[in-house]
Amino acid sequence: MKFKQSKHYVTLIIACLVLLLSNNAIGQKTIPLPKANQLTWQDAELTALISYDLHVFDGKRYNQAYNRINPIADYSIFNPVKLDTDQWIRAVKDMGGKIAILTATHETGFALYQSDVNPYSMKALKFQDGKGDIVRDFVASCRKYGILPGIYIGIRWNSNYGIYDFKVLDDNSPFAKNRQQHYNKLCEKMTEELMSRYGELAMVWFDGGAHGPELGGPNILPMVEKYQPNIIFYHNTQRADIRWGGSETGMVNYPCYGTFPFPYSHSTNQKVIFKNDFQLLKEGDPEGQYYMPAMSDAPLRGYKGRHEWFWEPGDEDHIEPLENLMEMYYGSVGRNSTLILGITPNAEGLIPEPDVNRLKEFGKEIKTRFSSAIAQGAGKGNSLALNLKTYKKIDHLILMEDITQGERIREFKIEGKTKNGWQLISKGSNVGHKFISRFKELEVSALRLSISKSLAEPIIKDFSTYYSLKK
Repeated sequence: MKFKQSKHYVTLIIACLVLLLSNNAIGQKTIPLPKANQLTWQDAELTALISYDLHVFDGKRYNQAYNRINPIADYSIFNPVKLDTDQWIRAVKDMGGKIAILTATHETGFALYQSDVNPYSMKALKFQDGKGDIVRDFVASCRKYGILPGIYIGIRWNSNYGIYDFKVLDDNSPFAKNRQQHYNKLCEKMTEELMSRYGELAMVWFDGGAHGPELGGPNILPMVEKYQPNIIFYHNTQRADIRWGGSETGMVNYPCYGTFPFPYSHSTNQKVIFKNDFQLLKEGDPEGQYYMPAMSDAPLRGYKGRHEWFWEPGDEDHIEPLENLMEMYYGSVGRNSTLILGITPNAEGLIPEPDVNRLKEFGKEIKTRFSSAIAQGAGKGNSLALNLKTYKKIDHLILMEDITQGERIREFKIEGKTKNGWQLISKGSNVGHKFISRFKELEVSALRLSISKSLAEPIIKDFSTYYSLKK
């Protein structure tokens, strides 16, 4: 009887060990999983940052370093007589964007809404008799056209208030200390206004991070979490739901994992994060225990060495050509990142027509290349096949994991069956939300995906092929 009981317990222990090892192999407990807001971010793929501030109206070339330290002489120059936020958002929609983000405040410190705590806001304007609220109009336009609204809150620099890199002039005087405390409270109250007045928002962006109280800055995170529990938060030393992609080129490196070793993007520990030309930000960390997908940001007017986030007169030659935007698309969306394209209204309050046309061309070209799959499949496991039935021309492949269960794939290859036999088309390590492979035109009758390394059973959401020259 004792022997039988002993045998029973041994069997039970072995079964438990097998189950434990099985769970570790599948990785459900160890593979970082995205939250709902992070899925929203990656599913968006294309987003827009709409930058607008007082210096759009001064008729001068934008000079960031100068504008950070020199207040605008006369804020009444803000007078967008043809203001049309519907037109802004139609341009975003034509591009195929899913999220639009507006600079509610930027480096001048001027607020594009009816602030009760910041007198340097639209209440002070002659425009619209001081009753205008561009944040309100922007959010309404987003909802009208089915675009998710986001808000950019710039508190790191404020030329009107004399704030430089979060701080007032530090001369250790009681005045400086009191002024800093006052500014911190102002930032908290403005955050509360913007988070509480406009309904549910998709994203809040604190550029350069937002120094928390542990660094002598405002305590903005509780305000955000109180009013916007589902928001994409970017970013401070306490939290980041997404990370900067390490450049403003609109592209990241490959591979670009959605996992990261720290719960913040780059607000601290910068000696590690900025090493090797921001490699960690650009590529992520396949062993990282925090899910934090990358953004790839670039201005639409960034051609020929320019880098214009804000409108300037006579600057149309610097709108990125269509082929450059497509390179950004492949280097961001096609590498498991989300593209943020910077666009800016002009002094009349409209996105200029050349910019609108380029955004429309961009959206149309993406649809032309990827709206109609030659063949498409999905499934679980280390291999997946697509049968094209006859020989067909292809020049693109798309792979997508079901990232609700985490990024699992670590090594794969895709082969095509040509008239001369099986041929390697593409190989890689990371897939994540989306991997796009483009190659010279090839005729194949079948495709096969082989996954040689993974953290757990691969779950393929999409395995599809396309021919971009198909009419």
